[in-house]
Amino acid sequence: MTNAQQPTSNDDRYTRGLALLQQIGGKERPAVLDSLADIAPDLGRFTVEFGYGDILSRPGLPLRERQLATVAALTALGNAAPQLRFHIDGALNVGCTRTEIVETIIHVAIYAGFPAALNGLFAAREIFAARTDLPESPDTATAQDGDRFERGRALLEEVDGHAADAVLTALREIAPDLARYVIEFAFGDIYARPGLDLRTREIVTVAACTALGTAAPQLKVHLHGLLNVGGTRTEAVEVISQMAGYAGFPAALNAIAVAKEVFAERTGN
Repeated sequence: MTNAQQPTSNDDRYTRGLALLQQIGGKERPAVLDSLADIAPDLGRFTVEFGYGDILSRPGLPLRERQLATVAALTALGNAAPQLRFHIDGALNVGCTRTEIVETIIHVAIYAGFPAALNGLFAAREIFAARTDLPESPDTATAQDGDRFERGRALLEEVDGHAADAVLTALREIAPDLARYVIEFAFGDIYARPGLDLRTREIVTVAACTALGTAAPQLKVHLHGLLNVGGTRTEAVEVISQMAGYAGFPAALNAIAVAKEVFAERTGN
């Protein structure tokens, strides 16, 4: 089965994209059209036709997860605050919870650093404050009991088999503490938090690593991880394809090349 769409007219693409953009943005007239009308109206049209009519309307990945992937990517990139705010608001409009959005942004701290995550949370706070339809406060994650290292090691093994041993071995001679931080913090603290299941965490990880464009080895690990925790090849390809609109075609093409390697390894071809 393929997610390839049949060729459609530009009118079909625009109509489909506009309807989806209205659903995500929550407005009858998307602001991107008016903001570009006096300088680059065709870019507004391309945004509707390609970004929404072609990419975000594709089957293979639910819209809620597409929005969380977009929030993760824009948080990781750290250079598109207006678009991040738009997509945080859009995530709420398509049924994501405040907790899921916050957890997605916190998760990105592992891959893009604390400044990126902090700026993402400040953007989220602005959007949450402006929404009168939200609960007074989000669900709060509670601290996990038990040993952080053992908890992290167990989660890392669930995501990628014997990766914990590989990390420890690779860094033992040069930076053993860094290996411990990977296991204790990234997995023992962050991955163990409630609010997102492992499959969703791997979806947002693939989005962030694709968007960053500098983490091919880690992207490979987490593509395997997505498949190991219940994700599908179709979902992996959809997340990566979506990133063409946010991080550019080179980032998406490079990530697809990594995915091709992962798929071949898993089928023995």
